Amino acid sequence: MMSKKTMTKMVELSIAKNQKILSTINNYKMNFTRLFFVLLLLVSCKNNSDYCIKSIKIEKGWGYIIEFNDKTIIKQTHIPCVSKRMNFKSESDALKVGKLVMKRIKQNLSPSITKKDLFLLEISI
Repeated sequence: MMSKKTMTKMVELSIAKNQKILSTINNYKMNFTRLFFVLLLLVSCKNNSDYCIKSIKIEKGWGYIIEFNDKTIIKQTHIPCVSKRMNFKSESDALKVGKLVMKRIKQNLSPSITKKDLFLLEISI
């Protein structure tokens, strides 16, 4: 039969072992959580470094800028495919056309705008 001292020592060793195991599990959880947030940050940074559209207020109306990785690739201050040089009458019109151009660029299509596009987007001329 085991003595009370031996049993106490065994229980203490068992508790210490369990605490070490729990500590290891908690470390794995913390490392996993950190890794998850780092990956989440990387994914969100990738999205932010993609294309971006901004409206710009100009003297007689509106225009838009399309950026890629914080570099301007298109600055459009007038309505495309209109014989007169006219600015967009509203910010919303400029952004509608800009979004269509950006969508086409992302799809590797020509970013050209036609009169039909302007009509379908209901752009005021």
